[in-house]
Amino acid sequence: MDRHALLRAAAADLPGDTPRLDAELLLAHVLGEDRLRMLMGREPVSAAARAAFDALLARRRAFEPVAHLTGEREFWSLPIRVTPDVLVPRPDSEMLIAEALAHFAGRPPETVLDLGTGSGALLLAALSEWPGARGLGIDRSDAALAVARDNAARLGLSARAAFAAGDWAEGVEGPFDLILCNPPYIEDGAELMPDVAQYEPAGALFGGADGLDCYRRLLPEVPRLLAPGGMALFEFGLGQGPALLAMAGRLGMRARLAEDLTGRARVLATAA
Repeated sequence: MDRHALLRAAAADLPGDTPRLDAELLLAHVLGEDRLRMLMGREPVSAAARAAFDALLARRRAFEPVAHLTGEREFWSLPIRVTPDVLVPRPDSEMLIAEALAHFAGRPPETVLDLGTGSGALLLAALSEWPGARGLGIDRSDAALAVARDNAARLGLSARAAFAAGDWAEGVEGPFDLILCNPPYIEDGAELMPDVAQYEPAGALFGGADGLDCYRRLLPEVPRLLAPGGMALFEFGLGQGPALLAMAGRLGMRARLAEDLTGRARVLATAA
């Protein structure tokens, strides 16, 4: 069976919205090739590689995330190592970096704070864009911090990226030019897809009865942490934007909502 026939057969019964892509990523991983090289290759798949591929497909059919199977997920064109101790980086979160780039066009930030850093994806993406910047990632999970430090080392950013254990912004001293945060914002008890519910850390997902508990702690900290001319960016879930704008307004903060490419409000932006 050639590669494309193998991929077609594999994608036929994989769960999720992108079965063909998932199959391609898994086969490329098994073959030790990037996805494009794998798709262009004409070499037959060996029996050993086929067995390894079949084993990964079985795990994916049990809803294990592709990022866990391959050990990494691309984020902002960076290969981010992923384990079950951290949230798998999503493309939606790249909006925070895009908004930051727009805000700091022509005057790069010098200091970046990533609250709830997880894999370190947001902080490391920011530092990759601004070679003169330094950053701090905070997380309450020691296991997550180990993943973030490893990612910084693998990307050659350890000299500019520090990581520390903490309870959100408690004990953190500013100011910072840029604050990034993708807090847990799913309502407690909400139904999730099996690959999320069964495999990703609940502490990075659920944010209280209305999903806004973390913002109630975080937004009041922004004025003391944000440098003049700086920006704080928070990701949020579907329909939560108006409540967050109202929350920021009660705190006397200047805030707006930023929409993704589909027109869905996704990021709360506050400026000093």
